[in-house]
Amino acid sequence: MPSPLKIAGFLWTAIYRPNDMKAIITYKLWRDPLNRIENNPESGWDRPTMKRCWHYLDATSRSFAAVIHELDGDLSRVVALFYLVLRALDTIEDDMTIPIEKKAPLLEDFYKHLEEDGWNFQESGPNEKDRALLQEFEVVVTEFKRLDEGYRTAIADITKKMGAGMSRYAKMHAASGGKFSVDTLPSFDLYCHFVAGLVGEGLSRLFSASGKESKHLGDQLTLSNSMGLLLQKTNILRDFREDVDEGRVFWPAEIWSKYVKSPEELHQPGNEDKAMWALSEMAVDALSHATDALDYLTLLGNQSVFNFCAIPQVMAMATLEACFLNPAVMHRNVKIRKGEAVGLIIGATNPRDVAYTFRDYARKIHAKARSNDPSFIKIAVLAGRIEQWTETRYPSFIQIGQPVPTSSDEWTPGRDARIRQLPGPSAEVLEKRARLEQLKRQEGKSLGKDDFVFLAMVIGGMLGIATIVLLITGGGVWWFYLRDGA
Repeated sequence: MPSPLKIAGFLWTAIYRPNDMKAIITYKLWRDPLNRIENNPESGWDRPTMKRCWHYLDATSRSFAAVIHELDGDLSRVVALFYLVLRALDTIEDDMTIPIEKKAPLLEDFYKHLEEDGWNFQESGPNEKDRALLQEFEVVVTEFKRLDEGYRTAIADITKKMGAGMSRYAKMHAASGGKFSVDTLPSFDLYCHFVAGLVGEGLSRLFSASGKESKHLGDQLTLSNSMGLLLQKTNILRDFREDVDEGRVFWPAEIWSKYVKSPEELHQPGNEDKAMWALSEMAVDALSHATDALDYLTLLGNQSVFNFCAIPQVMAMATLEACFLNPAVMHRNVKIRKGEAVGLIIGATNPRDVAYTFRDYARKIHAKARSNDPSFIKIAVLAGRIEQWTETRYPSFIQIGQPVPTSSDEWTPGRDARIRQLPGPSAEVLEKRARLEQLKRQEGKSLGKDDFVFLAMVIGGMLGIATIVLLITGGGVWWFYLRDGA
């Protein structure tokens, strides 16, 4: 039975955020998943080793598991294994109990263990939440070796590159005495590329190898990288306080050093404005990848792949808006509401609606911006870029379910005035209209005359009904008084 606190939260949402409640109810009761792994013969659900892999996916992924389940055909199994491989690699990188002399070569050679039967790792620290995945990693190896060669090559290649990048930063962290920081914006981009951009690149290669997307998608390295960077930079922006408290500063010194001498000062009293200006610059850096992400989504043709890629992107835009100029970021991890997240999941099904979601959040960010913010102009430019991208590809004056206007003559009050910029009606259309008017006049069917006759009939009928009502009412009153008099 739900706790009183949950019931109170449910009632509060129903009263004060009815749209959130509507989205939650719609998702729970009426939304059917595109695919279910239990019903997918290519998901490997019938094999004990793959079933165990699905268990670890659900245990280690907070946000991606559900959309991975819904991928078509063998892609669900392939992407699940790709995720588990990278999650295991990331668990080793995050484990501060492993000495750097052992961690660095383990990260660099991790891709080799994917072909090593029975390999697992039993030396994770006791506080590592995903240590069980490494302890039973042999099930991932078994299923990895079942994949087609194209899939294995893509996963191993990305794992090799990511492991090398993680090893580099792990060495930097160790050399700094446990205080890791990023200095410049190019260094920040490189770090985000290693931990997230490569994921986008790997997924594009897997989508192409599956045949469910164009074979050229795997070559879209810039757009794939931007997909990963938008997500990673948003997470880093949101996780500021948690990272600083753990001695990891991912916000580039090139940004925060403009305002304070150390990143810890950003959450101290008296530095509120400085903290907001640094936060605003971080938002600018993340937003710079938004139109690339929209470009990437327009290249996708498979519905399940589109949903898989689009949902995290709209979540990132919502998170950026929630964090923008929000002092709470300096003190805790800011998250979007559950109802809002569910609404985004339901709506992220086509490029047009996703673009409009990007545009709406960009407008909200722009509306929050302060004129004394050093990044004010940049925020305006980036919001305008998203607005322009959306309006160019999906003009707002073209309404779903309505015919596309072809001339300015089709403009009516209430519709977008930009229609009047379209060419006027052609000579052929004008000639047809003239002939129709002439025929109507010849047949005595003037629209004005018909309208007048109809209006007269309506008014006459209404007056007649009113007269009858008055007569009946008057007669009744007269009879009532006559009877009383009698």
